[in-house]
Amino acid sequence: MNRENYDILGVSPSASDDEITAKYTELKDKYEEERWLDGERGNNAARMLGKIQTAYNEIMSERRERVNASGNTSDILDRVANDIKNGDLVGAQAKLDECNERGGEWHYLQSVIFFRKNWMNESKKQLEIALQIDPFNSKYKDAYDRINQRMNYQGQSAYNQGQGGAYNQGQGGGYTPQQEQQMGGSGCAQCVDCCYTYLCINCLFDLCCGCR
Repeated sequence: MNRENYDILGVSPSASDDEITAKYTELKDKYEEERWLDGERGNNAARMLGKIQTAYNEIMSERRERVNASGNTSDILDRVANDIKNGDLVGAQAKLDECNERGGEWHYLQSVIFFRKNWMNESKKQLEIALQIDPFNSKYKDAYDRINQRMNYQGQSAYNQGQGGAYNQGQGGGYTPQQEQQMGGSGCAQCVDCCYTYLCINCLFDLCCGCR
């Protein structure tokens, strides 16, 4: 953004397009009238006409490019999400790589791709970046909490296996699968497995085994 262009028109960069156009029109009318004056005042008005015209054109062109870039990025991210849903991770990654604007949603989708590849640490890092960009986004927070649960679950499972798998009532604690079912702890084993396997995908696309 060229702040000088806004200064020439006497408007703030946060001004709306309509406000900028109104100010430009006001100045244009003023200097077009003054340019017919004799001496330096007329010469200065002619110079200012050129300056405000250039400033206005550059500001509006920059704003149009920004809107177009934002729209294109949004379209690409929608296609990335669709590719992920259809299992086309190669296509999804290729589209992500095309994006020049990489905001929170970009990093979120990159996290989902890494998750599908079972690259847990990389997936978690991408979610951390997404949260740095948009710390109040509940979708990113939920995904981050769930991937931590997933990683903790895997770590505990590996530890238990290293301890000889002593996780039942007859081997030093825990419960048998039958006891868990009686206690309501495994009301839908398929759903539990689905949620652990497709954690971020559920968060993004609301997919599950249908048992709800």
